[in-house]
Amino acid sequence: MTRTSRTKADPLERDIEMALCPGAFIGYGEYEWFMSGLEAVAAKIAGLADPEPSRAVALYETFFAGCYEKIDELGESSDLFTEFMSDLYDGWITARQAAGADPDETASALLRWLEHNPFGFCYDLERHAAKVLGKAGYAALVRQVRARFDDAANAPTEAEGGLKHRPEHMRRAWGERLRALYVAHRKLGALVSLAEEIGITARDCHDIAKLLVARRKLPEALGWAERGIDLDKESLVRYDLVNLRRELLTKLGRRDEALADVWAGYCKDPSKYAYDDLMRYVPKGERAKWHERAIEAAMGADLHSLLDLLRETNELARLADVVRQAEDRALVRLSHSVTEPVARKLEKDHPDLAARLWRAQGLRIVNAGKSKYYNAALANFESAKRCYERAGLGAEWETTVNQVRADHGRKSGFMPGFERLAAGVGPSDEPSFLERAKARWGDRQRQE
Repeated sequence: MTRTSRTKADPLERDIEMALCPGAFIGYGEYEWFMSGLEAVAAKIAGLADPEPSRAVALYETFFAGCYEKIDELGESSDLFTEFMSDLYDGWITARQAAGADPDETASALLRWLEHNPFGFCYDLERHAAKVLGKAGYAALVRQVRARFDDAANAPTEAEGGLKHRPEHMRRAWGERLRALYVAHRKLGALVSLAEEIGITARDCHDIAKLLVARRKLPEALGWAERGIDLDKESLVRYDLVNLRRELLTKLGRRDEALADVWAGYCKDPSKYAYDDLMRYVPKGERAKWHERAIEAAMGADLHSLLDLLRETNELARLADVVRQAEDRALVRLSHSVTEPVARKLEKDHPDLAARLWRAQGLRIVNAGKSKYYNAALANFESAKRCYERAGLGAEWETTVNQVRADHGRKSGFMPGFERLAAGVGPSDEPSFLERAKARWGDRQRQE
């Protein structure tokens, strides 16, 4: 029996295989070196696109195959791997064009990958492809996507595996891909026609408005932005449209309208982000007046937003008043991302209030039984103790100690450390990891 002869492998295939580390699981902390190895091999293949484009195409396809095999051995950061795959697809397109490949065949391959995409490698592939495809390749891809879009309108509803494939859903999906292609190449007329054919959405309005801005047709762009705002009352697209409308009003000499709009938005939901938006539209000479007006309007906001805003705007007196009036249980409910920076801000002039905030952070952790954060809770309680003592409120610290003992005395992972703190030895008094390591090293050296 004659053994089938094997085609001689390209020398770079060995580099691809070595970079993919077959059989090795890639964990979170290993992605940097793993991705650098893949990128180094991809750069070698990209360098072949001009002198040896056909060879580069074959190597890219081998790389695709290897990446699909590797996916089960990747940890939680596989998003980086997906981004890398997008770059590989771009390189493959470039090499095929350099090799003089048929544009329709290239488009057909891209669409096969889009339709059979179990790992999400081809997410948004049409938008990436549009950036690197030449005129003929782009036209071929648009033509084939359009054909699928049209075919979906006439397709019967089919049942497969207990699920129904509804033609309108398929048509919408192909319509979205077609829209991405039109946006990538700024095909304004085609985009408007497609939107009207499918049903205009807020996203369509945003994309059309941006293309009109690029063509300096600002009044028309404003009309589309306002139309999109009317269509969408909640999503992030609406946020983009609202900001775009304000920018357009300003460019059109209607700054007062833009300011009125941003002020109305601020009053509805005061926050440090809304404050920053507001100050971008306030005339420079009137910022002090508008600042005071904004802070007064925010005093009824939720505690989280208000503390953030007062800290960011350096309103320390008001910040202290708000903390002073807040109930302990309200402070405990707040995230440490809010209370910690406020506590640090108040430590110098208001150590009593800073102590309450540090205490609230510690209680939040132990009340929830978050054992892996017990060290952080101990650090928070130590800061509370220090601030109480600076404020001359040692009795408040003793009250805190008694409360923690009563409520959490059985938490064996926490209480020994807390009792050491109550006795006067907190986390900052204990030797650090390196100090302990150096001490043990010295002991070993002396013993030797």
